[in-house]
Amino acid sequence: MIEPTADLSEKITGFDVWHIAVPVVDRRDHGIGRVENRIEIIVLRLVSESGCEGFGEASPWVVFTGSPEASFAALDRYMRPLVVGRNLSDIQGILEDCRLCVMHCTEAKAALETALYDLAGRVAGLPVWAFLGGKVRDKIPLSCSIANPDFERDKALLERLVEDRVGLIKLKAGFSTAEFDTSRLEYIRKHHPQLDVRVDFNQGLSPAEARDRVLQVADFKPTFIEQPVKADQYRLMARLRDTLDVPLLADESIFGPEDMTRAIDEQICDGVSIKIMKTGGLKRAGIVAEMARAAGLTAYGGDMFETGLAHLAGTHMIAANPGITLGCEFYQAKYFLEEDILADAFPVRDGFVEIPEQPGLGISVDLDKVRHYTLHASEGSNGSQ
Repeated sequence: MIEPTADLSEKITGFDVWHIAVPVVDRRDHGIGRVENRIEIIVLRLVSESGCEGFGEASPWVVFTGSPEASFAALDRYMRPLVVGRNLSDIQGILEDCRLCVMHCTEAKAALETALYDLAGRVAGLPVWAFLGGKVRDKIPLSCSIANPDFERDKALLERLVEDRVGLIKLKAGFSTAEFDTSRLEYIRKHHPQLDVRVDFNQGLSPAEARDRVLQVADFKPTFIEQPVKADQYRLMARLRDTLDVPLLADESIFGPEDMTRAIDEQICDGVSIKIMKTGGLKRAGIVAEMARAAGLTAYGGDMFETGLAHLAGTHMIAANPGITLGCEFYQAKYFLEEDILADAFPVRDGFVEIPEQPGLGISVDLDKVRHYTLHASEGSNGSQ
């Protein structure tokens, strides 16, 4: 918990926003869309009157949560006036004001909360997880997605993951044929039987084909099957859950605590993928995790298309939440981006993400890299286009 001697009376004097595009090494196909060439994210920097900095990231995906343009505008136009000049000791008040000032834009709200806690942690000399109740683990098992339509390239990735001692993989399914999904699962089971395999359809199945397709996948006994149908098809999710003999996870069906309440009531899943970009921040993500745990459901630390900055935020969130037991998907900084924007490598070792102990998020952002990849920026307390 926060030490009572921590001095958070400093005012926030700087508020800078960058819309950046970071190149990626390969293509990722999902049931609802494709990502290739680059990812677009928003980076936020807050500065205190003593010169301390705090960073946050909004990582939207237009077919899932929203657009980078919307996140940029939410931060630059609507939240900036409610943040600059406020004391760091008023974090909850700032977050509540910004929650109400613009609807949706959960990624922008996650970026703001992350930057506030990163800044507060650096001022107070505490890691972000200390503001979330303290950590319950020192490391998190890392999962990496297998999602390239050219499976030969993913075979090479699998070899690299095994060499790096990564033990969890998530096969992205439903963007091609059932035969393609089956052939990849057969290959992985034959050549890498030691891997813990999960399958994620990302809403890729129609109601007519869903039952047969998930049963085909269930024959391979994955640890779980994730979100086979559209987010709003709660009744179908419940029927599929009753059909399967492997756990069914919900992702796109559950953004925040409000959706979690309905998911529990309607029994649509055995677990949930928790992402701070969906929930709108670290504390709301923690509420979803605790609701799932109280209902006897499992939880997984998911991500969007992120840099190491958002990965760090998710890492601190998972560190403080005992119910998130299925690992995390924070592989992109190491295995998907051509170059991360952190000054030092995102902390992955021997198949685990290590929890930072340093103040704030624990690793600084390299502003030279941020500016190198910038498409559009607004810098200064009042913004400058």
